Amino acid sequence: MTRSLKRLRQPDEVVLTPPKDNQDAHTTKKLKLLETHTTKSPYPSFNRPTIEETRVVYALLAEHTPGGAPALQSVPKNTSDSGSSTSESASCTGSGALPNVLDSVIGTILSQSTSSQNYTRAKCCLDETFGTGELAFGRMANAEVGEIAHAIKCGGLANKKANAIQTLLKSVKAKHGKYDLQHLHADEIPNSEAMRELVSYKGVGPKTAACVLSFCLGRQAFAVDTHVFRLTKMLGWVPEGANPVDAQSHLELRIPSELKYGLHVMMVKHGRTCRGCRYEGKGPCPLKASPQERNM
Repeated sequence: MTRSLKRLRQPDEVVLTPPKDNQDAHTTKKLKLLETHTTKSPYPSFNRPTIEETRVVYALLAEHTPGGAPALQSVPKNTSDSGSSTSESASCTGSGALPNVLDSVIGTILSQSTSSQNYTRAKCCLDETFGTGELAFGRMANAEVGEIAHAIKCGGLANKKANAIQTLLKSVKAKHGKYDLQHLHADEIPNSEAMRELVSYKGVGPKTAACVLSFCLGRQAFAVDTHVFRLTKMLGWVPEGANPVDAQSHLELRIPSELKYGLHVMMVKHGRTCRGCRYEGKGPCPLKASPQERNM
């Protein structure tokens, strides 16, 4: 660790707040919605996108994305092929053979509402300040929240994200007795169970959980970020008035599993770089073509 730490107790001195018998209202609502929409869309009468639509758009994006469609890796090695700030946690100190799930959740929290460059800087500063691994998680859990906020201030919303990170760490320790979510790598744990555990933590929503599933656990999931939401609305894949959370639930059920990761990655890249389909953008864009022109 190259940055000084002030007023930090030792990791074995962590004082944890006992878990509440009852979940807070927001978490209860998150879990109820997640369970409800695991098998039923929030827009049950809205029958788009069709499987054919998703395949055509996937092919179009692959044709216009440098390097083509990305392949989902069972254990992603890095974030360079994702094009998404909401990808597996970056680390300036390196990582082991198996991605650290808790570190990935922290990284995904840091990636919210910021650029990929600022996210990477914030994650590296956090790692330089506290280190990595379970001992570092203990230092963060036991630090003054201002120490965390100072380390990640270049990523924006530092106070909010610092509180979310510390709350997450304390909740994981209270639930599992250690700062560790590596059990979610187990093949016998289905996506629905992994999603439920991740979303049960305060500050972790469906988008963050889906990103961790895809970029850390190597599973097919369709995260809806700002770019994906805008493009799917433009394509008419979600109803007018849809919100991002319900849009993700709907699209998770409508998009074929084998297309989810690649479609998310390519939509994020396309949404960032295509001037023709950005807000009030002018110019050509393959996704602006009529359904007939897209062979739908």
